[in-house]
Amino acid sequence: MPHELPVSTATTTTTTRSTDPKKLTLIPLIFIIYFEVAGGPYGEEPAVQAAGPLFAILGFLIFPFIWSIPEALITAELSTAFPGNGGFVIWAERAFGPFWGSLMGTFKFLSGVINIAAFPVLCIDYMKRLLPALESGLPRYFAIFGSTLGLSFLNYTGLTIVGFAAVVLAVVSLLPFVLMSLIALPKIQPHRWISMGQKGVEKDWNLFFNTLFWNLNFWDSVSTLAGEVENPRKTYPKALLVSVIFTCLAYLFPLLAVTGSLSVDQSEWDAGFMAQAAGMIAGKWLKIFLEVGAVLSAIGLYEAQLSSSAFQLLGMADIGSLPMFFGLRSKWFNTPYVGILLTTLISLGVSNFNFTDIISSANFLYSLSMLLEFAAFIWLRRKLPMMKRPYRVPLKLPGLVMMCLIPSGFLVVIMAIATKTVYLVSGIMTVAGIGWYYLMKICKSKKLLKFNVGGEVGGVEEIDQVRVVGHS
Repeated sequence: MPHELPVSTATTTTTTRSTDPKKLTLIPLIFIIYFEVAGGPYGEEPAVQAAGPLFAILGFLIFPFIWSIPEALITAELSTAFPGNGGFVIWAERAFGPFWGSLMGTFKFLSGVINIAAFPVLCIDYMKRLLPALESGLPRYFAIFGSTLGLSFLNYTGLTIVGFAAVVLAVVSLLPFVLMSLIALPKIQPHRWISMGQKGVEKDWNLFFNTLFWNLNFWDSVSTLAGEVENPRKTYPKALLVSVIFTCLAYLFPLLAVTGSLSVDQSEWDAGFMAQAAGMIAGKWLKIFLEVGAVLSAIGLYEAQLSSSAFQLLGMADIGSLPMFFGLRSKWFNTPYVGILLTTLISLGVSNFNFTDIISSANFLYSLSMLLEFAAFIWLRRKLPMMKRPYRVPLKLPGLVMMCLIPSGFLVVIMAIATKTVYLVSGIMTVAGIGWYYLMKICKSKKLLKFNVGGEVGGVEEIDQVRVVGHS
């Protein structure tokens, strides 16, 4: 009979292992996941602008079942089976080898960094309604630059602080939406929900699908923090379940409230319109409150996703995909300061793109990575069927294939409707990622940089051991 297989842990080296006993617990993890994915209804407005109220409501109602739940289930299973800071990089490497693990790291890191750059931009898009000087020019540039540096320093002070800050930021940033929804109730006319948009306004399906995707993806980003979570094998499934429900309701209720209570020109539904809607429903005081909430939400989004990107680099250093200096931690705060610094610099470099270009580029790279992730998930189930999985998606292999085919089809749609600019940028980044892998391979073979070779070799030996035990 097959023996129960050991759990892969992607062990860290003594140079990067955490010495800080503080770990993320369930409640902070729930809200970090929430900010990894959403951070509130801020940014959902372009879905209405692109396709009208009915399609926007249906999108945020149906899309979680097509995308969010499958991605969250996969994250729960693989994060508990491989509870290391590499997350999805470990999954791809264990499934297909170092090359695919490195390419997965490139796709996820670049899409994450591009995504991070969107949050200061989104924040300023809300603030410019209060301060018109932030519309363009040097004031806008310095506002984005200053906020990016300040938020990165806050992240440097520690993941525990980020986790508890996420709880406070979520509560405060969602409060104006709760108030707006309650005040809007007597004004709601349900027939407005079935409006398919204004006559003569063409549907922008590119913007529509990218908005849905951008607002409801990145569930797996939290996997890169597995090494920092208390009892991850039990905590992750619970946190993901609560986060999926909480996030979807946070999008849907305000959208129903505003589309049902207001009749405005469809073109008004650009990023930041929710604040204007709050003013129309309840007055200027709620408009200002919601704009403050947008700033707080952007802080939470930035902090959560910066943490994931930085810890991804640390995890890749742990398993030998990157040089060891990427795994260096601060002596004062135990945070991966090299990853934080690199992520900040790249996000500043792309922060001058417009909002639509940012989310389109992030979505394309993320689509490539998710196709690889789905393949790794299926292959690991087939290759290591007896491996111990503290949480297991309750489906057999054919059911898992069907579960992954539906969101994969959506990924193909997202990639097919991309613009030429997005194709060009994504192609250049993919080629750069392949070149990076071979550059690291040369550096490793010629010993130009220090790598955690033990972590990489250990992972290969572990796979070989699992293969033997699984077929004994």
